[in-house]
Amino acid sequence: MNKFRARLLSVSGLMLGLLATATPTYGNSLVNGIVIPGNTTDLSSGGSGANLNRVGFFSDIYYDRTNNVYYGLGDRGPGGGLISYDTRVQKFTLDVDKDTGAISNFQIVQSILFTRNGENFNGLNPLLLNGNTNTLGNSFDPEGFALAPNGNFYVSDEYGPSLYEFSPAGEFIRAFTTPDNLIPRQPDGTINYVDGRPTITTGRQDNRGFEGLTISPDGSKLYATLQDPLVNEGDQGEGRRSRNVRIVEFDTATGASTGQFIYQLESIDDINDRLPGTDDDFSVTAQGRSIGLSAITALGGNNFLVLERDNRGLGVDNPTASVPVGSKRVYMISLAGATDVSGISLGGINDLPTGVIPVKKDPTPFIDIAAEIGATGSQIAEKFEGLTVGPRLNDGTYAIITGTDNDFSVTQTGAGEQFDVCTDGTTSAQVGLGQPCPAGLSLLPGFLYSFKGGWNIESQSTPEPNTMAGLLLIGLGSIWASSKGGRRQ
Repeated sequence: MNKFRARLLSVSGLMLGLLATATPTYGNSLVNGIVIPGNTTDLSSGGSGANLNRVGFFSDIYYDRTNNVYYGLGDRGPGGGLISYDTRVQKFTLDVDKDTGAISNFQIVQSILFTRNGENFNGLNPLLLNGNTNTLGNSFDPEGFALAPNGNFYVSDEYGPSLYEFSPAGEFIRAFTTPDNLIPRQPDGTINYVDGRPTITTGRQDNRGFEGLTISPDGSKLYATLQDPLVNEGDQGEGRRSRNVRIVEFDTATGASTGQFIYQLESIDDINDRLPGTDDDFSVTAQGRSIGLSAITALGGNNFLVLERDNRGLGVDNPTASVPVGSKRVYMISLAGATDVSGISLGGINDLPTGVIPVKKDPTPFIDIAAEIGATGSQIAEKFEGLTVGPRLNDGTYAIITGTDNDFSVTQTGAGEQFDVCTDGTTSAQVGLGQPCPAGLSLLPGFLYSFKGGWNIESQSTPEPNTMAGLLLIGLGSIWASSKGGRRQ
């Protein structure tokens, strides 16, 4: 076992009682983590190339509590949209200790390809797949996943940004209507799904489309969140300076968008205050680019958990985790009272116009992922992108499960040349795709972590299958009390 693997696997042996050095928020704390080796393959036989079946978890995670099974979503595949890859979702099982919340025994049980009329959706960008930057076709960068009450899949995409419905076999059923203000356009109005600023001047930023997705407990609404502000919103008409991210509501019956609400990212100044030195600070133009939303999970009513993170940590761009992490946090939010900004532009301003009310965000993190993992002495992965509320535990709390995206352990040069990334956590190397790593190094793994949700469960009923009604009642009582200086234990 190489040094890197041993260091990482040490997390999986840690139990709740050994993590007393971390300061839990809301009574929530890290239980354990498990490692998915970078060379793990799935059960699919589709596609081609050196990285055919390499697992690239976890762009999103969904727990189906009715059937006690999980869905893990990869994104567009290795190579950042430059390598052909048939997009898919993995169904997997996971053992959760009902006393401690510890997770173990990750097993893929089914690999489901996304198809339309007999053709596979593909991770290649629209220019490479379709020969056009304004033709989306079957180009697909899946980032958010939710399960419909009838078992169908809802999947959000970054390229469009798009929202699709699929059958349980992965066959395309329909597309939801994307609000016009989110579609990336050039100054002459031409749609451009590939390029970024300054070629596109309105709509979502490149590679910052629908990053997270969740479904309301009654199945009537979907909520998709952009990863970052729109390209044209913010001071100086620059989304990279803004903190205002749009959460988009959709009606599952009609497929139409029924609202847009503003979530405000943590201030870049507050994040920089946690970094060890000014040389490590994020710039003002990193606020709306290097900080973003990765996941959203509905709790019931107007309440959600969201995962906010920076772009630092162990990953293909920093395989030795040498740059200090500023933020990996889960927050609880409420949409109650938030202004529908569907018809409102936030260009030219980093704050919000008078009268526009953002979603209510408790300033105390629900879970401070970076602080909890850092307290164990383990390296912190860059891309925490999956978040789900797992099984209810014997004491009435829940296992909150989060996972990382390892980008299939593939990086590329500016010219588009692709390499596998190998590391031991201290030393790293790049090798040709599919070539063996140097001795002592291995592909970047993916990680799953379990946090124990410390809610007060007295007098709360057990949630119905696939709903978080009881969780909602518990969470509301604790987060808004904490904002007033008190906390329910």
